Amino acid sequence: MDAVPMFPLGSVLFPHTPLVLRIFEPRYLIMLGRLLDEEDPHFGVVLIARGHEAGGGDQRNTIGTMARIAQVQVGADDLHLIAVGADRFAVDRWLDEDPHPAADVTPLPRLTWNDELGPLRTEAERVVRRVLGRAADRGDTRWQPDVELSDDPIESVWQLAAIAPLGDFDRYRLLQSTTAGGLLRETIDLTLDIEPLFTAPMDPDV
Repeated sequence: MDAVPMFPLGSVLFPHTPLVLRIFEPRYLIMLGRLLDEEDPHFGVVLIARGHEAGGGDQRNTIGTMARIAQVQVGADDLHLIAVGADRFAVDRWLDEDPHPAADVTPLPRLTWNDELGPLRTEAERVVRRVLGRAADRGDTRWQPDVELSDDPIESVWQLAAIAPLGDFDRYRLLQSTTAGGLLRETIDLTLDIEPLFTAPMDPDV
């Protein structure tokens, strides 16, 4: 694949989920200006392993997700962008920044659906929505428990992973899944592992 503009972030982007960005760094404003001249503007998103989003010098993970630009709003000193996660990829080689990050990447296979996974998907949704509700009660989530999911089974499997109230280390683990069944089982296990954090009594001094 040709060199892909890259946007390292401090969070994981999953396929079929929205991404909202405020862009203010000159290098990414240049990147976006170039992309908007293209027929199908998209860029790669990878999770920063160490470092910060602004300023450069970060260390990056090697599995990411393409983001297709859906909407751009122009502000006085910045741009507000809405994109949607598409296919996943593996970074083969980071290129010289000119002036923004870019990389050679290889697309990863898409997950496939088997109707026998229906009960597992139902269980995953039940667990995720329950724990999401407990997280929401503490104001500790960006998603509401009744958030709508896609009718497409593969899209909804990724969306369940995205809305589960997990840390980015666990989210990156889910992003690397190679099968829909494995993704569902891992989403259930990780969500159950974190559930006690939302059921323990809150410390009034914190």
